[in-house]
Amino acid sequence: MQDKTPWTPPGERTTGHDAQPARGSTGRTVGPPSDGWFTSLVGRSPAMAEIKRLLEKIAASPDPTVLLLGESGTGKGLIAHELHRWGARRRRPFQSIICSALPETLLESELFGHEAGAFTDARQRKKGLLEMAAGGTVFLDEIGEISHALQLKLLHFLEERVFKRLGGTDDIRINVRVIAATNRDLDRAIQEHSFRPDLYYRLAVLPVQVPPLRERPGDVPLLVDHFIAVFNATFGKSIRGISRDALARLEDHGWPGNVRELRNAVERAMLLSEGSRLTIPDFENVAAPLTSQRAAYELPPEGIDLRHLERDLVRQALERSRGNRTRAARLLGLSRHQLRSRLAKLDTESE
Repeated sequence: MQDKTPWTPPGERTTGHDAQPARGSTGRTVGPPSDGWFTSLVGRSPAMAEIKRLLEKIAASPDPTVLLLGESGTGKGLIAHELHRWGARRRRPFQSIICSALPETLLESELFGHEAGAFTDARQRKKGLLEMAAGGTVFLDEIGEISHALQLKLLHFLEERVFKRLGGTDDIRINVRVIAATNRDLDRAIQEHSFRPDLYYRLAVLPVQVPPLRERPGDVPLLVDHFIAVFNATFGKSIRGISRDALARLEDHGWPGNVRELRNAVERAMLLSEGSRLTIPDFENVAAPLTSQRAAYELPPEGIDLRHLERDLVRQALERSRGNRTRAARLLGLSRHQLRSRLAKLDTESE
């Protein structure tokens, strides 16, 4: 049966000076801490400051769909949770799913629910995540991996806010905010006809490009301190910090796995460390800075055509990544925007 419980966003208010903050279940005012919103997002780099300013604006409205774009490990899942935590829907449910983790039929059932007898083993009616998140937020991770059929059904829901359970005939109307995320190059996917452009435009009402860690190197020390504090509490340790040379190595590392890779490196170091501070031997699995290694490329005696070399490397990266520009950019140590600019420049030079 459809959930007919009326929904009012916590903190719903009038305009101007009569605005009233939301109150939690204890009656205490729910609001930002003294140092601002989104404090779980560690970082003070210009890139992170811009992200936080954008998220504050997004959280102020409970309705627009949000599309989080960025490489794996950049923290898109954390951002989705923070948007819900600080948004007007904070007292309603938060439901999430990794779209690539389930086959199409099971994913459709998980999202929209099913009626008894809809398929083998469907012995009773089951609500989907959309119904269970009524009034709250649904986070669809790896949205770029869903099939065309499911893309069409999701598009219909986003436009009409109505869907049918798998095997059902009744329309179900649900009020939820949808946050989607992907590390896939959706522009490329649209060109390859593997992702619907109309769904992309419907999802990207508020697109957020999450920067990779290599574009915010000034945040590495803050993240390291944060993870040391987290794992001191988790492991019952009392590590007092990290040596300068070890921190320098971490700052110079490329971090292809982004914040997730850094977190894992600090966790492993703290599990193995026997000292009061983390040092270089604790990070033996983290590559040393390139400046301390032999040259990555030896210039031949006769010289090279740099433009030809750049064009060839870009071509190889695109071939190896099967046309995925995000992965190709990662192979070249570039951001997706930087790769796009280089491609445009190379196309111009070839004319």
